[in-house]
Amino acid sequence: MKYFDPHIHMLARTTDDYQNMAEAGIVGVIEPAFWLGQPRTQVGSFIDYFDTLIGWEHFRASQFGIMHFCTMGLNPKESNDIELAEAVMKILPRYCQKDNVVGVGEIGYDDITPEEDRFLAEQLQLAIDTKLPVLIHTPHRDKVSGTKRTLDVIKESGIAEEMVLVDHLTEQTLPLVLETDCWRGHSIYPNTKMSEPRMVKLLQEYGTDKMIVNSAADWGVSDPLKVPKTAQAMLEDGFTKEQVEKVTFNNPINFFAQSGRISLDMVKKPLIDQTKTYQDNKVLRGQEPIVEKG
Repeated sequence: MKYFDPHIHMLARTTDDYQNMAEAGIVGVIEPAFWLGQPRTQVGSFIDYFDTLIGWEHFRASQFGIMHFCTMGLNPKESNDIELAEAVMKILPRYCQKDNVVGVGEIGYDDITPEEDRFLAEQLQLAIDTKLPVLIHTPHRDKVSGTKRTLDVIKESGIAEEMVLVDHLTEQTLPLVLETDCWRGHSIYPNTKMSEPRMVKLLQEYGTDKMIVNSAADWGVSDPLKVPKTAQAMLEDGFTKEQVEKVTFNNPINFFAQSGRISLDMVKKPLIDQTKTYQDNKVLRGQEPIVEKG
């Protein structure tokens, strides 16, 4: 089977992760713009990071047989530095025009401050203006009230709800999103957020429509193989291969296909050619390059 991880921060992962993901059947990923673990201090840091997502990381993934797309946005944790956030908002529109940018995100709430309110609303308007779908980060703390506030802001913005994917859902917050036309994202983690058995129970109870799973793997304790592991848990629980493919491949791609820059037909394992370079750099350090023939 083939899989697609629609939320993973590969810039924080190693080439071993890419190799293991490809061997497990992952053929494509989406990397949402994220924070670095420490505050950025200038807009140039954002520019370099955004350029890396659409450039080097897109190339690096292809060198291990994985298609790489990304979403662009100001992370809620970094929305509280108003001067810097305003500067980032000025550069985001041009990045939203790039071919492998398939959405605005991840945006939403962290501490649910007035500043986060402001920049969530502004980025929802950016998504409307650029006709891109939106990836929403729901807060790790005070999750239920944060999700309710998020859904209120979505309604206030006027964006079509089917253009919004609300992520990091749990048993407590999924029912809130089910009352809307938004898509439903679940991050499968080793110890927190959502586990494979809990996800299977949610799929049993609520079905597979608009349901999406991801690893949200980053620089913390996380697992980039959580999508295929969730697929295996579904199979072991009696779900059909078609149902598994819907949740772990079709649904995420069909959601982001609303950007016009990705489709089910487009996403397939790229042929590896490790003789290629990106800005004169390559992924190899003296190894014999792998070159696959079509």
